[in-house]
Amino acid sequence: LAITLKMPIAYAHPHVFIIQRLNVVFDQKGLAGIKVRWKFDDMFASMIAEDHDINRNGKFEANEIQTVKEKAFAYISEHSYFTFIKIDNRPFQVKFIRDFKAILENKKLVYEFLIPCHVTATSHAKKVTVASYDPSYYTAIFFPQKIPVSLTTADGFDVKTALKEDPDTTIYFDMIHPWALFLEFRKK
Repeated sequence: LAITLKMPIAYAHPHVFIIQRLNVVFDQKGLAGIKVRWKFDDMFASMIAEDHDINRNGKFEANEIQTVKEKAFAYISEHSYFTFIKIDNRPFQVKFIRDFKAILENKKLVYEFLIPCHVTATSHAKKVTVASYDPSYYTAIFFPQKIPVSLTTADGFDVKTALKEDPDTTIYFDMIHPWALFLEFRKK
């Protein structure tokens, strides 16, 4: 007598939750980069504070911010910092970030950083898609309802933005379409 046991398949699910705001930064030539602001859930914030607020004063000092960057942020570089960009439907590899900040205030944790991404404006619309997700779906990234995207020094350009699910990208066993910023801009 043979007994066959069917084991259920275990799927990962998010353990870290991020509310993300994007600031699209322009310079005189066109797109200069994307400033990213992540506000973390309380559980993750408390873990990072426990591990990296060495002097236990409830905020991060410069040396603690550097440690957070090295030990609790840099590892996601191998996943494009959870930021996947396409320029006119061609992938743009996010290889580095600048201006990293880790802010700990009132037990709330925020990361801020800039992704340099230079796209020169022309008279024809340039299309840029910024999809933010963790390919493993261990981290879930959401946009807030109020002011999810802002623009800096965009006055010289016609700019359109839309936030919606990215129909061309799926994660988590093809069940989830991550939300993305769809940006179009051209010279005025």
